[in-house]
Amino acid sequence: MITPKILVLAAAATAAVALTACSSSGTPSAASSGGNSQAPAASVSVKTAKIGSATVLTNANGFTLYSFSPDTSTSSKCNGKCATVWPPVEGPVTAAGITGTFGTITRADGSTQATFDGHPLYAYVGDASPGQAKGNGLNAAGGLWTEITPSISTAAGAGPSTGSGGGY
Repeated sequence: MITPKILVLAAAATAAVALTACSSSGTPSAASSGGNSQAPAASVSVKTAKIGSATVLTNANGFTLYSFSPDTSTSSKCNGKCATVWPPVEGPVTAAGITGTFGTITRADGSTQATFDGHPLYAYVGDASPGQAKGNGLNAAGGLWTEITPSISTAAGAGPSTGSGGGY
């Protein structure tokens, strides 16, 4: 039986995937001007936003980006159904004025996922609009989800963040 909640989650997943796929191509301009859909996406734009009392990483549309505690700096542990609810951010990414190291990993399916300070990046379909961080602190899909703050420590397996993300 398909419940209204399942329909909402399915619609949110579709929207999140579309947002990830339609993000900025990383051109120097801060605003997108429609773009050429035939041009390959060189990179996805990442920025920061103040959400609650924390400054967090967001995609170009202002949706919060998250890390998953079981991940390592070289592999994502969120695949299949998990990646439907927590869509991986396609890499590479561009970011202006953000302290930290952006990189990429190769996922089990062969796609490229963006990382920040060694943490694979994800969006969350439960965030229905920019400025939300409903996935922060959730224990789901086998681990803890945490909003990414630009102050995440990469020393000795990542320490606590200074934002409301509660650490990694």
